[in-house]
Amino acid sequence: MDKPVTDLALVRACESRIVNAWPAPTTLVIDDWAVRFANGYSGRANSASALQANTEMDDDTLAFIEKLYAEAGLPPRIRFTPLVAERARQRFAARGYRIETASFGMVAELDPARHPEDPDMLVDPLATEAWISGVCSHQTGNKRNREHLSAIVSGVRLPAAFATLLHEGRPAAYAMSVAERGMAEIGAVIVDESLRGKGLGKKLMLGLMGWAAAQGCKLAYLQVDQSNGLAFEMYRRLGFRTVYAYETRVLDR
Repeated sequence: MDKPVTDLALVRACESRIVNAWPAPTTLVIDDWAVRFANGYSGRANSASALQANTEMDDDTLAFIEKLYAEAGLPPRIRFTPLVAERARQRFAARGYRIETASFGMVAELDPARHPEDPDMLVDPLATEAWISGVCSHQTGNKRNREHLSAIVSGVRLPAAFATLLHEGRPAAYAMSVAERGMAEIGAVIVDESLRGKGLGKKLMLGLMGWAAAQGCKLAYLQVDQSNGLAFEMYRRLGFRTVYAYETRVLDR
């Protein structure tokens, strides 16, 4: 895997847009942190994320945020992106925050000539019940909860594509993209496990990159778990480069 090259301006551009592309039902802005609550559906939507470079957090603010998560029945999570100041990282580590997941943030340049729209991909501007049910049917644990996923995707207030890819006449893969100020996030990529290895993930990604280019976006961005080597390699072959690495840390209760 290629070594991340940290461009803090680009990291901030991605991180600020992620809050809008995957909107938690409740988001509080506390100093330079977006503190998000989504009933436990996904770590990203149930964590605190820095919005500026060199973001700090003092003991009183940390205690306040931990109390908010406790009242919501959730463990407190902090996303350790490159925007978090070193002193804050040390404070979280001293409190016992452990690594829950590690991810890469990746970016690709878009060009309508290289990324045409895919006429075979079904795209809805709003998340339909069929799309939500399809995504949840291929998930496990709390991510099978349709109500919690619906609460997130129904909050998107930007141009969006909720995509379904058919294979032999039936839904085989799902994903979504949200465009904002020249950049498009691609996420919730799901391929039917029984149909993997047929190039459906690549076709779906190219279709959404084409959709984003048609919206006037110059960049597509995504996040991928560092342990998901197959997905990482696919994204790299599609032109995505690693911009940053981060950890999601959680405090066990």
